[in-house]
Amino acid sequence: MSKIAKDKTNYIDFSTPVVMGILNITTDSFFDGGKFLTKENIIKQAQKIEEEGAKIIDIGASSSRPGSTPVSEEIELERLLPAIKLIQKNSKNLKISIDTFRAKVAEECIKNGAHIINDISAGDKDLKMFETIINLDVPYIMMHMQGDSKNMQVNPKYEDVNSDIISFFEQKVKYLNTKGFKKIIIDPGFGFGKTIEHNYEILKNLKKFRELNLPILAGLSRKSMIYNLLEISAEEALNGTSIANTISLLNGANILRVHDVKQAVECIRIYSMIK
Repeated sequence: MSKIAKDKTNYIDFSTPVVMGILNITTDSFFDGGKFLTKENIIKQAQKIEEEGAKIIDIGASSSRPGSTPVSEEIELERLLPAIKLIQKNSKNLKISIDTFRAKVAEECIKNGAHIINDISAGDKDLKMFETIINLDVPYIMMHMQGDSKNMQVNPKYEDVNSDIISFFEQKVKYLNTKGFKKIIIDPGFGFGKTIEHNYEILKNLKKFRELNLPILAGLSRKSMIYNLLEISAEEALNGTSIANTISLLNGANILRVHDVKQAVECIRIYSMIK
């Protein structure tokens, strides 16, 4: 068993990869925006995510798709806090992750029962985030993105995409470690400030990120790197997602963040038989 798998402070045993099911409570997400806004639909989807085998549910209330505009902090909390309560009441063992870049939102959600913070900006959008995470002492997913949601897909450039992102993480991790914080999960940020070629370079070389000795999250589900390559729609990209998820598992992913939990769990079961 790896060092990562033994680290119970991350709430999850990573000796076998786990699935994080996505719950978007926003009207503006690229794939499922507007589907899960009522109490009934939130409960139903959370139960489906758990029944199909996810260990974590990732709740987002502000879209981060390319070209999107974040909602206000107040609206984000108005959406998230009731959803946390509903999931706590109606699920058995799901760990609740909150997809936010705002420190205040992170703090309020953890105080109200969430377990993990998933920050697409790795602390860059809210300079109070690191201090907040250190004080909360909960697992923190830091994602790499170049630019912001408005401009990240406008001609992104790297010297070497994998080396550049690893260096980015090294600096962030070193700072948090000096503050005594080690509950870190890394996400290379597929689709966030990357061309299609960049995305597949990362996927092909995901093993390089293992040198950081931290759990790796792969968020590939139905993204444009899949459906644009295959010349299909996001709705048709489930098969491509399963293929990309399997490649990420073979190259070291510990968490699959997905819209379709059942299929991702099946990927892990097959991967585990040949591991």
